[in-house]
Amino acid sequence: MTPLEQHQAEIQENLRHWKNKPLLQEIYAGFYRRILSQIDPAIPGRIVEIGSGIGNLKAHVPNAITTDLFPNPWLDLVCDGYELPFPSGALSHPVLFDVFHHLRAPRAFLREAVRVLGPRGRVILFEPCISLASWPVYGLLHHEPVAWREKISFDETLPRPREYYAAQGNATRLFFRGESPGWLDDWKILHADAFASFSYVLSGGYSKLALYPRSFLSPLRRLDAMLSRWPRLFAARCLVTIART
Repeated sequence: MTPLEQHQAEIQENLRHWKNKPLLQEIYAGFYRRILSQIDPAIPGRIVEIGSGIGNLKAHVPNAITTDLFPNPWLDLVCDGYELPFPSGALSHPVLFDVFHHLRAPRAFLREAVRVLGPRGRVILFEPCISLASWPVYGLLHHEPVAWREKISFDETLPRPREYYAAQGNATRLFFRGESPGWLDDWKILHADAFASFSYVLSGGYSKLALYPRSFLSPLRRLDAMLSRWPRLFAARCLVTIART
């Protein structure tokens, strides 16, 4: 199995688990509601999910264009985030759900985002957040590395061939810990929210057994809302929206 084929294998496995976990579907619906709060319908252009995986955004934004590296029946386009098949200025909201930490060269992606974004367009990122409470989960129970101390590449190009890459800690390091100030250049952060998500962590995600019944979801969400006051201690997810200055 080549590294990029690992991505396709994970998508197929996730789809199988997704169909059998209504609890996870409800949790993700909450995540997508957060994403929708960052979409401004007055901004002209298309909404595109980059790295759609099993393609859940369409359930909430039916006119969104779904994309990924490999063809699947539920996707609209096959493409690479570093080379997007859209005319200049065509997009209003590129959405990356659990994709930013797979970008080996995030500045190379942003360079392409500059080209395809229309006036007032914004990039929406939904990512793992590494905190004191979530680090053992992401670091020990998840197959992707946190890469907390690994060097992050700020190259503005990423030549082919492009191998599979994952560093779950990158969003936390760059948007919430202030590593590498200035890496965004002439981008600005419109929104950055790190929040507790024990309801997600204890659900087991796609592949692990859920540790609570669906009836416990509402009280766990109330607990998450309370613990989100201390993101460095309890955050497990984050939502970031950026736009050109």
